[in-house]
Amino acid sequence: MIIGVAINLAVGLLCAVLGLLIWKKRKISLLHDYHYQYVKREDIPAYTRQVGIGLVIVGCGIAAAGILDLFLSPLWWVSLAAGIILGLIVIIMAQRKYNRAEAAEK
Repeated sequence: MIIGVAINLAVGLLCAVLGLLIWKKRKISLLHDYHYQYVKREDIPAYTRQVGIGLVIVGCGIAAAGILDLFLSPLWWVSLAAGIILGLIVIIMAQRKYNRAEAAEK
């Protein structure tokens, strides 16, 4: 159980740190170029902000799942699922809004 908690905390922290780097430092290069190849230069700050926030949400959900596993073992999956689902929704919305081939051609 302790190993699982440690893994959740480590993966959650990694996702949160990567999300903060993408968001605050605008490190778009941490993403695969396929994910931002059609993002216009002027949209990069907004795009990295949304993707970074989504990744931070995922990381917090994973880390919280590890902590909940210690105290409320049956409920850890709620935090995990909520973090992943909410974070992915934010990321997918950013992808759909900013990474559009037809928008880059204009």
